[in-house]
Formats: sequence, C-alpha cells, structure tokens
Amino acid sequence: MIHELGAEYTGEGTHFGVFSENAEAIELCLFSEDGTEETARLELPSREGSIFSGYLPGVKPGQLYGLRAHGPYDPASGHRFNPNKLLLDPYAREVSGAMQWDDALWGYDLTTGDDTTFDARDSAPFMVKSVVQDPDFDWEGDKSLSRPWTETVIYEAHVRGLTMTHPDVPEALRGTYEGMASEPILDHLRKLGVSAIELLPSQFFLDDRMLLDKGLSNYWGYQTLGFFAPEPRFLRGGDVAPRAIRQFKDMVKRFHKAGIEVIMDVVYNHTAEGSEKGPTLSFRGLDNAAYYMLSPENPRFSFDNTGTGNTLAVAHPMVMRMVLDSLRYWVQVMHVDGFRFDLASTLGREEAGFDREGGFFDAIRQDPILAGVKLIAEPWDIGMGGYQVGGFPHPFREWNDKFRDDTRAFWRGDEGLVGDIAQRLIGSPVQFNHSDRGATSSINFLAAHDGFTLMDTVSFNDRHNEANGEGGADGHDNNLSDNMGAEGATDDEAITAARARRRRAMVATLMVSQGVPMLLSGDEIGNSQHGNNNVYCQDNELGWLDWESRDDAFLDFCSRMIALRRQYPVLCQENFLMGETGDNERLEIAWFQPDGRAMDGELWGQQGLRVLGMLLDYSTREVFLDGGRPLFTVVNAGDGLDFTLPEGEWVRLLDTARDDPFTEEPVDREAAAISPGSLCLFRPA
Repeated sequence: MIHELGAEYTGEGTHFGVFSENAEAIELCLFSEDGTEETARLELPSREGSIFSGYLPGVKPGQLYGLRAHGPYDPASGHRFNPNKLLLDPYAREVSGAMQWDDALWGYDLTTGDDTTFDARDSAPFMVKSVVQDPDFDWEGDKSLSRPWTETVIYEAHVRGLTMTHPDVPEALRGTYEGMASEPILDHLRKLGVSAIELLPSQFFLDDRMLLDKGLSNYWGYQTLGFFAPEPRFLRGGDVAPRAIRQFKDMVKRFHKAGIEVIMDVVYNHTAEGSEKGPTLSFRGLDNAAYYMLSPENPRFSFDNTGTGNTLAVAHPMVMRMVLDSLRYWVQVMHVDGFRFDLASTLGREEAGFDREGGFFDAIRQDPILAGVKLIAEPWDIGMGGYQVGGFPHPFREWNDKFRDDTRAFWRGDEGLVGDIAQRLIGSPVQFNHSDRGATSSINFLAAHDGFTLMDTVSFNDRHNEANGEGGADGHDNNLSDNMGAEGATDDEAITAARARRRRAMVATLMVSQGVPMLLSGDEIGNSQHGNNNVYCQDNELGWLDWESRDDAFLDFCSRMIALRRQYPVLCQENFLMGETGDNERLEIAWFQPDGRAMDGELWGQQGLRVLGMLLDYSTREVFLDGGRPLFTVVNAGDGLDFTLPEGEWVRLLDTARDDPFTEEPVDREAAAISPGSLCLFRPA
C-alpha cells in the first residue's frame, strides 16, 4: 500500500499517501465534521520513493483532512515549505467548504509584498478541506459509449450557463450536475442531435481574490486546484461532501442513457496558486520545486507559459503520474468518455520546447485506458512556439481555430478566401494530413466559450467587455465579425433576416465539412452575450444562456443540419480526400467554378472570387447505403448566380438563404439558381 497516493478507504480504515521530493516531514491533520476544529495532527510515518504514507484504522468516508509540510523555506532555491499553511491533498477525491480569502493563506507576509518573508499564521480556518471518499456507487451496468469520431457532434457547455435560466429545469436543480442531466436539458440535446457534451471545467477550482473584490467570480473555472475532485459549487441545494462524487456519477450515467458522451475540459497546464507571489494552498507548500516549472536562472520565480503565473511541471515523473492518475480516475471511476486539454501545448513542453514525441504524449499513447478515450487538444499556449495547430500526435484531435477564422471571414465577404474555405471543407489537410492522422483530426467550430457567440459574430463589430472591470481592454480583438448594419440588437427586419441567413450559412458550412463539428451551447437558439467576448468572470445573465429569447426556427435548422450530416456519411469520413479515384473507381472530390469547369490555379488565387462548387463522390464506409451517394455543395458569399452542376440529374437538398431551407426540388443542371450569401447542397435525383 505504500505507493498508493491520496486517501484510500479500505473498509476498516484509510491509507494516506502524498508525494514530496524535498519535504522533511508531512503531517496529516484531521478535522471535525464542520471543518472548524483540528482534532488530530499526525506525522505520516513511512517514506519511500519520496512518498510519505500512513494508515489510520477507523477513519471512514466523510472524514475531513488536510496536510502540512515541513522543509526549508528558501525561496531563492525554489523551496517554500511552511507548516503553518494547511494544504489540499493533490489527490483529494472530494473537497469540503469554500475558500475564505485571507492574508493567512499566503506563505509570506502579504502586506510587505516581499515573497521571501515568512508568515507564521495558521491558514486552516480559511482553507477548504480534503474529504475521504465513499467509493460505493451502483452504475447499473453503465459503460463507455465509444462512439466513432465520424459520428461525433460535440456540444460545448457550462453547468450553470446551460441550466440557470431554463424555464423547465426545476429551480432547485439549476446550476447543478443534476440540472445538467435533467430531462428538459436531455430533451433539448436529443432534439438537437448532438452526440457528446463537452463540460467546461468541473474539477475543483477557485474564484480569484481579485475577481471577488470586484464583485465578480471565476465563471469559466480555468483555475483548477483539485484534479480529482468534482467542483462542489455545482452540487444541488448547497449539498456538502461526500455527495459530489455521487451527483457527478449520476449525471454521467443519465447522459449515457440518453446516448450522449461526456467530455471534460481539463486544466493540467497550471494551477490556481498563481505566481511566486500567489497563495500557498497545495502544490506550492508540498514541493514548489517539484510541482512547478521555475526559472532556471533564478528558482525564486515561477516560469509562466500559460499567462496565469505558473506552469505545472508535467515533465517531472511524479507530476506526470499525478496527471495520468487523474485522467484514469475520471475514466475508470467517474466513467467520463474523454478530455479537452486546455493550453495543451504546455503539456508537450520539454527542455528544448514543444515536442510532439515528448513524455506526456508517449505516456498517453501507451496507456491502455487513456489511448482509447476521446482526447482533444487546445493546441496553443502563450510561450515561444506555443501555436501548434496540426502538431499533435494521434490519437489527439485538435481545436482548429483556422476553421473558425476562415469561415467567419469567408461569409462576411473577405476577398481571396476560396482556397482557404476549400481547405476547411475537406478537414484542413495542410495542417492534419500527415503522420497517419485521419480526417477527423480537426475539431471544427464557429464559436467557443472564449470569444463572440455565433449571434454576436453577426451582430457586433467590436467587443463590449466593460462589465469585466478591465476598461474593456480584455478579450481578443480579432473577432472577424460583422454587425451587418447595426451594432447589437436591432428592430430592423432586414438586418435581422440577413443575420439569420448568415448564421444558417455558417452552421451549414460546419456540418458539411470533414472533421468533427462542435457547437457552442446557445448558438443553436441565437444566444447573445451582448458583445462581451470574454465572459470568464460573468456568472450571471450575461454569461448564462437566454432561454426566454430562444430562436426555435434556428434550433430546428441546426437540428436538421445535424440529421442531414448523419444521413450522408460522405460528409464525415475517416480518411482525407485527395482528388483521386478511389478503389471503387469513384472520384473522391472535385472543385468547380460556376460555368461547370474545373477550378484552375489562376482562379484559386483570384481575389474577387467568392463562390466555389465541391463534388464529394466517395465514402470510406458502406457506399451502397443512401449516405454513400455523391453530394454537390456550393458556397457563395457573393451575389446570386446560376451554377452549372456536374453531369446527371440533381435535386436541391438545401438553400440556406431561403426561409424554408430544406425544400427539396429538382433543378436545371445547367442553370441551378444559387442565392446570394448561401450554401446550397444537391444530391442526385
């Protein structure tokens, strides 16, 4: 048992284990049921391989505890041990209480601003407590859905954002794990047709003191402190541990019964402790020099590739073990189906910089549990060489911001983008068609939590982030948006109709493109954040979905587009299309200009060209199915025109510019009418 980490209940007692390379001693502190009284303080008696451990008979699930680490307080050498600071167990499966920000949480005298001073105050009264878990749960035979990537449609959502204003979610369940998997939400997702829900951070995270001082909070949750514990603020009715595990598992089980996979957005690139001037809450106090990357020139200072003040030292074998143990825990114990890795380039940083063959990726690929789940990288960080779209190894998929940017720019009418939009339609092969990667490597999206919503992309030219208290300067300014004649909401019916057409064309582009589509929650109902493109601190109506103003017509359009994608497997293939004849003597893909001739080199580079035809006539799956039949797509960001289709008889499936986009009708092959600003889709008659 000596190498087990965290608190493991054995049925008769609990084994405790914690890693620290440089500590001299680790104390286990037990607390009363309400967390206010420290009832025992015991030194962990065993140490082997830098793991301190001990076994306490009679300690049962629900027991609150914390850690204190003894060792050198020598910031110049990177060591910040301070036994006066109660520390969260890095392997804590549950967390009790809420952080009460106080200067005593800092290891140094905060009033001086000098992080080399030493603060002797006890932080326990203000600190959250770790909780011994109750492992018992009846999964009722639940297991991973293992849906193929070619059948995957992702829905990115926030537990509170999705549920807080939904009129049919019981008030007591709003903002909770239970509300997330309540019947009204499940009904909505089933109607929409998505196959996976990607949860914004749901591991235990903190509200930054700075935000609370401004009356705001850490809404998105990208300040993780507990990599094994569900976030307790999402519990029903203010429930306290040890209920968090049960409620999270219930949510996953309900999603699985509805046929929906659960993907977690996880933050292993940094923690909530911030820079060397941040508080001492867990990792810093246990072993600052082991858990964090420090400046090689001066270990007093944190090394920051993430913009948050610190960078987790994932290259350290025991830190990597913690990350892998955490991932396996969420798969094996909590039954999640995959992960989206925030700032994933940081995880691949070795001594020489980002390395796609580095230790973290090698460990994932050889792990029999993790290699088979859904793995999605946010392929950038702020460090040198951090932008790595297309640079990750199989089996990772990647958020492709090039799809977002080129699709937004093409549909607002920017010049010279026909070649770029063609790349996005076929899965961005320039970025991803290498190293035996498949056509599902690209996660295509129009909007994500970070940035304008889809509605705001067609409603605002500029960001409006004044509510964040940073003078409107936060958030990026490259939104590639177009207000189409009015900044924000308008009563002008022509502008409103034009915005609806633009959104339909963009969603249709997403759903007919090779790769894996992802929708931002609320985009399907026309949700607006009123021009705020960085609602990370807005846990209120600004950040929540506005269900009262939902656009049911657009919801129906999105649902039918997802269904159409599933009906035609040619739209979601495993292999990249190369413009060559396949094994079944069918042409994979061909590009056409309006007069019916094939595109040539001169046209691809023509600045004024805003229309393109694409023939898909190959499917790697069962081509005898109806879905194996060819499809012809026309994307037209310019004026209306007639388009000459390939030989044969054709039926129009879709015209996004029409009020009834899905009216099927035969067309004149030599003069198929293409509406201005539209995506049209045709099938053989």
